[in-house]
Amino acid sequence: MSTSNNPTLDQMPQLDPQKAQEQREQRRRLIESSLTKRHRKEKTFRTMGFAGVLVGLFFVVLLFGSILTRGLPSFWQSSLTTTVYFDPNVINVGPKPVPRSGETPAAFEQRYIKWQGEFAMVDWDSLLVNSVLAKDPKLTNQKDSIIDIFSSSESYRLRDMVLADPSLIGKKQELKFLADANVDVWLKGNIDRSLPDEQQQLDPEVRKLADEMKADGVITNNFNTKIFTNPDSRSAPELSGLAGAFMGSLFMMLIVIFISIPIGVASAIYLEEFAKQNWLTDIIEVNINNLAAVPSIVFGLLGASIFINWFHLPLSAPLVGGLVLSLMTLPTVIITTRASLKAVPPSIRQAALGLGASKVQSVFHHVLPLALPGILTGAIIGVAQALGETAPLLLIGMSAFVASIPATPVDQATALPVQIYLWQGNELRNFFEGRTAAAIIVLLAMMIGLNSLAVWLRKKFEVRW
Repeated sequence: MSTSNNPTLDQMPQLDPQKAQEQREQRRRLIESSLTKRHRKEKTFRTMGFAGVLVGLFFVVLLFGSILTRGLPSFWQSSLTTTVYFDPNVINVGPKPVPRSGETPAAFEQRYIKWQGEFAMVDWDSLLVNSVLAKDPKLTNQKDSIIDIFSSSESYRLRDMVLADPSLIGKKQELKFLADANVDVWLKGNIDRSLPDEQQQLDPEVRKLADEMKADGVITNNFNTKIFTNPDSRSAPELSGLAGAFMGSLFMMLIVIFISIPIGVASAIYLEEFAKQNWLTDIIEVNINNLAAVPSIVFGLLGASIFINWFHLPLSAPLVGGLVLSLMTLPTVIITTRASLKAVPPSIRQAALGLGASKVQSVFHHVLPLALPGILTGAIIGVAQALGETAPLLLIGMSAFVASIPATPVDQATALPVQIYLWQGNELRNFFEGRTAAAIIVLLAMMIGLNSLAVWLRKKFEVRW
């Protein structure tokens, strides 16, 4: 039996205990130093990340705070609630003419034109002034200034009421009237009261009267429903609203939903699941990615040249805006849909094929339902992005002033972002600055709602692997 050449334990060199202790101490110091550096770096990184989050939140709060403080007061508007007496001595006009038996059309038209002239000569402003004096008689000496408190549209409102119901003559009715836009701005403190008279938008008597009527409770602040129910208005800015812009945006979003989402999802399914990978599909994929990065104003130029100049579609119509925004949204829908399909594990496809399902069955019965949350999220985010676009709509004529609410997608209309753009540039800046912020609040609320819906749908239908 051969002996081993390895040294025995007794033959091994003995390490000096003091030296061993020094080595252990040195290793401990190195480890502590390394740990200290690592902990310091980790703490620094976490602090920087947290600081970045705080900076982001600060600017978000600053943005929303600025918009809310400027916009929320515009949801309330100065108004006067008075009892109007439709004085027959003032409305000294006969009933609306009707054709008489045996009367020629020319004779009836002559009587009708004469009646219209008499009706137009009625002093409707005096009815407004008398309604205020009946409530606050001490203002008798300020009749000339009282009418400047009312919106310029309110006298026409009284005229239309009598036209619709002549039985009002001789009766009293309590009505709420809007104050003039400049009066509303003055009472809300949006005008510097220290400016000299020549730089003020209201006469000194009107300013003093407005303050007195506010103090006496004749003028009150009430929720402004007209901002949601009225279209834009230039003759009476206090009547301007978002109804026309809202309907224009609604028509465009419906067109985007019915065009870009079906085409985008179908294209993504074909490219991801059925198309052969060759040079043609590579070119298509590269172009889709390039289209997603193209500035939105380019799509506006494309829409103006093709849909308006070539197909002669109506200018400033939601139909054209919807088609342009559909082209812009299409790449986003395709990319997000393909990403959602790729996220489904290949084992799902293999299991379906292994059980005898066809390629189409495996995709539509198994893969597509699992990818649906991501597809819905991408589609809703694409629609929300289209909702906030302004540049392409300006190039297809949707920046025109539209004083009516569109009834169909081919009627002239504007959109919420364009309405914000138009109000921001209005000459009556003191009044429309608040209206602009209010419109931004409405647009942000819609976009936050769409994005919240996307998050909720993803959480509800998400399948974790």
